[in-house]
Amino acid sequence: MKKAIFPGTFDPFTVGHFSVVKRALTFMDEIVIGIGINESKRTWFPTEKRVQMIRELYADEPRIKVEAYSGLTIDFARECGAKFIVRGIRTVRDFEYEETIADINRKMAGIETILLFTEPELTSVSSTIVRELLQFGKDVTPFLPEGMKL
Repeated sequence: MKKAIFPGTFDPFTVGHFSVVKRALTFMDEIVIGIGINESKRTWFPTEKRVQMIRELYADEPRIKVEAYSGLTIDFARECGAKFIVRGIRTVRDFEYEETIADINRKMAGIETILLFTEPELTSVSSTIVRELLQFGKDVTPFLPEGMKL
């Protein structure tokens, strides 16, 4: 069974994240969406709310699990029994960062990282932008997966 984790803060989970999961399901048997807890990072939604929102979104998809974790992503992958990490990349800068992390993860844990390029129409969507729009009371539904409830 091919199992991957898709780690991130997902504050909030966007259409870009949804696209990565949908595409990864075409070659993975199971995906664990791992919501990383980083105490130094100020988030808009509490961890429990993010877990709940994403679980509700995937309630009818048994191949998707959603878990919060703290610590190293490779340790979380091992706990889940995952041999792969899936990441989405939008820019060259994202690629350079993810390539470095992927090399370290492979050397330390033997875990391969699969990078999926963002679909062109979604490259401008980021959780950071969505949070900023929320801060100013704007409607963010175009940037969220259909059916996601904030």
